[in-house]
Amino acid sequence: MALALGTAAVVLVALLCELGRPRATELAKAALGSWRARRHASLRGPALVAYDPGRELRAEHRARELLRSCIEPEDWAMYRDLGFLRVWGRLGDRDGPGAAYAYLIYPHRPIVAFVPHTGALLNEYCVAFPDHSKPYGSSRLPDSDDVLAKWMALTADERGLINGANMHLPGRQIDPDLIRRDLQRLARWERERAGGRPVAAGRQAEGVPAA
Repeated sequence: MALALGTAAVVLVALLCELGRPRATELAKAALGSWRARRHASLRGPALVAYDPGRELRAEHRARELLRSCIEPEDWAMYRDLGFLRVWGRLGDRDGPGAAYAYLIYPHRPIVAFVPHTGALLNEYCVAFPDHSKPYGSSRLPDSDDVLAKWMALTADERGLINGANMHLPGRQIDPDLIRRDLQRLARWERERAGGRPVAAGRQAEGVPAA
């Protein structure tokens, strides 16, 4: 009797194992697939965020509005029409238009020091302000944010910015002829505004800085 019961138990266990094999196989495959997915994700790093082609345009629009709210109307008009800012040097004996030197601030280019009365170029100062925002952080701020960061650094701590920047002679990264043409454009722009005449044709419309 005991032998018969033992035999029946063995047969029942074998039958149950055979019936449960497909389910166990499916569970094993699912677990393996999940592990592989996690493994691939860890090798790729953080999940990628879908690219938004309009993000840069919206970011630049916000940056321009912020820049406009922070600087003087005359400086905003200069950036709007010419695509760069002039900042007077403050470490000499005089400030403002009578300063011995000044700077040109371009988006994502070195800050250029020059002598206003002669147009002589002095130095290029390379500084960088990375974009650490999430999830799109990159090595570049929007153009107008880069200009604003340089303007704030120069006006708040000119000596600290200059001492911490990589200094080069003119022409290292920006063509000196381009800078001289921009200084001529600036002089012409100031004469036109002083005379009450509209900005010369060919300048960029508001909202789009000159190249």
